[in-house]
Amino acid sequence: MRNIIIFTATAALLAAAATAHAGSLGRPCTAAPQTSWLPLEQLQAKVEALGYKVQKAKLKNACGELYTIDKSGSRVELFVDPTSGQIVGQL
Repeated sequence: MRNIIIFTATAALLAAAATAHAGSLGRPCTAAPQTSWLPLEQLQAKVEALGYKVQKAKLKNACGELYTIDKSGSRVELFVDPTSGQIVGQL
C-alpha cells in the first residue's frame, strides 16, 4: 500500500513539473517582426544539422515548433527562435 502511495505521489509531481514546463513555452520565442524570420525550411535544416530528424514543422506564436526524433530515437518537440534557429525549449 505504501509503495502505491509513493508511486502515485511521484507520478503526480512529475506530471505537474511537465505541465509547468509546457506552460512556460506558451510565450513567443521572439519579438522580432515576421519579416526577419528565417524560412521554415532553414529552421528545419539548422535543427537537422544538430542531429535531429524532423518529422513535422510549423510556425506558431512567433515560435518554430518542430516535432523530431533525437539521436537516441526519442520523440522530442523543439521550440525554435525563428530569427536564429536557436532551440529555446523542448518537451
